[in-house]
Amino acid sequence: MPKPVLLAIDDDTSVLEAVVQDLRRQYGANYRILRAASGQAALDICRQLLDRKESVALFLSDQRMPGMTGVEFLEQTMTLFPEAKRALLTAYADTEAAIRAINSAKIHYYLNKPWDPPEEKLYPILDDLLESWLEGFKPPFQGLRVVGHRWSPLDHQVRGFLSTNHIPYQSLNPEANPDALTALKEAGLDDSKLPVVLFPDGTSLVQPSQTELAAKVGMSVQAAQEFYDVVVIGAGPAGLAAGVYGASEGLRTLLIECDAPGGQAGSSSRIENYLGFPSGVGGAELARRAFVQASRFGAEFLTQRATALRQDQNYHIVQLADGREVSCHVCLLSMGVSYRKLEIPGVERLGGAGVYYGAALTEAISCSDGDVYIVGGANSAGQAAMHFARFARKVHMVVRADSLEKSMSKYLINQIQATPNIVVETHAEVMEAYGEERLECVRLKTPHGEEQRPAMGLFIFIGAEPKADWLPAEVLRDRKGFVLSGPDLIVDSKLPTTWKLDREPYLLETSVPGIFVAGDLRHGSVKRCASAVGEGSIAIQFVHQYLASV
Repeated sequence: MPKPVLLAIDDDTSVLEAVVQDLRRQYGANYRILRAASGQAALDICRQLLDRKESVALFLSDQRMPGMTGVEFLEQTMTLFPEAKRALLTAYADTEAAIRAINSAKIHYYLNKPWDPPEEKLYPILDDLLESWLEGFKPPFQGLRVVGHRWSPLDHQVRGFLSTNHIPYQSLNPEANPDALTALKEAGLDDSKLPVVLFPDGTSLVQPSQTELAAKVGMSVQAAQEFYDVVVIGAGPAGLAAGVYGASEGLRTLLIECDAPGGQAGSSSRIENYLGFPSGVGGAELARRAFVQASRFGAEFLTQRATALRQDQNYHIVQLADGREVSCHVCLLSMGVSYRKLEIPGVERLGGAGVYYGAALTEAISCSDGDVYIVGGANSAGQAAMHFARFARKVHMVVRADSLEKSMSKYLINQIQATPNIVVETHAEVMEAYGEERLECVRLKTPHGEEQRPAMGLFIFIGAEPKADWLPAEVLRDRKGFVLSGPDLIVDSKLPTTWKLDREPYLLETSVPGIFVAGDLRHGSVKRCASAVGEGSIAIQFVHQYLASV
């Protein structure tokens, strides 16, 4: 963003030069100092600044100028830059005119010439004026702007992707904010196809795909190399830990993630039982730190979706959604799980328009002064309930069991019980979601019967489905789709026929030698953030053993 402007006006060039030099010496680091030799020239500069949407902090104008006096000039600036501070330079004889101008031109101060030394007679006055101006100054937003309908699933996807990747943006809803249509018009677009992402350089993306958006904001969508020692698919806690340990131990490490680092843990508003954070840590903050740590050690991140995996002798080849491929000695699967679909009427139709899977933290503020329903009773649901309780009028936790005791950590249960606007409804189910363009209400079944209730948001945290449908059949899974590894592959003291080596699989090695699994995707894993981090860390030790054996 350009520095705010201090504009000095005087028809006497020697005086003007002295003013400019004094201003630059004291304020040049934080302000841009401009000059004009007449009131009309100064107005032309003002209009140019206005067209470029720049800010003026202070006008410092001489009074006696031909064609236009300082007071007349400052009067006209009131409509151009009403928030700017206005100071008049006067001779002693013009003091009375300056005092009258305090009312007519809203002069904030007048200074008698000369003002030497400026340290005593100029800077203290201007310091006060500029400090006052800064208190009310709101710099124009210079980041990304997302123009979209508030309850559009596409708009939710774009905003969610930017938020989880820590990319600042401003959301403009054309139904509520006239600036949205103005911004589209300035970009040569209309509202026929939304969302539109507007960039500071004047470019835009209309209904962008995730890969298009990632590439535009500077994220890597193409691998820098064709071959790596280890490719980690999924950058949740397990994948991030593997990235840190792999890269720090000298392995050429690539992490492939289609959404944002952190996985489900990254969307947790607060994790309070993670070792080393006595006051708790936000899931997004934990993921950001891990991302920076892995990057510092040299791990490479790729924003892409893996779509296929095949073996070519001792090498593994990962195919990406854009058709490109990367190969590696070792592949670590850490894609985690997704929430199971809630199969009731209305949920699919209203997805992204009031109905969400997971915390969807970007929607929290929009739920203020309304009722929110959270389906599920595990830790992720409890953390979401605590977060939404800060914004919503009331948070209803809908739990099919008779209590939270079997599925949630005790510390979270205690917090929920101590939060007055959270209601836990046991032996309850959401049966249907209603609404035209957005969620308006839900039908709830409780031991007392069924009733329809208003709802601003329905957030679903039920079960866990592995993200493994695209894996080859040679990577064996249990009946629920979780990947088998290590001792779990041995049935009746025999290894599967896919296993071709004399040795038994390493602890986290799958049925295909050189393909490992860690985190929630693994059969029998403990669904906790710390457990995933531990598995991702120790997986690298088995990677070293595997590499030494081939």
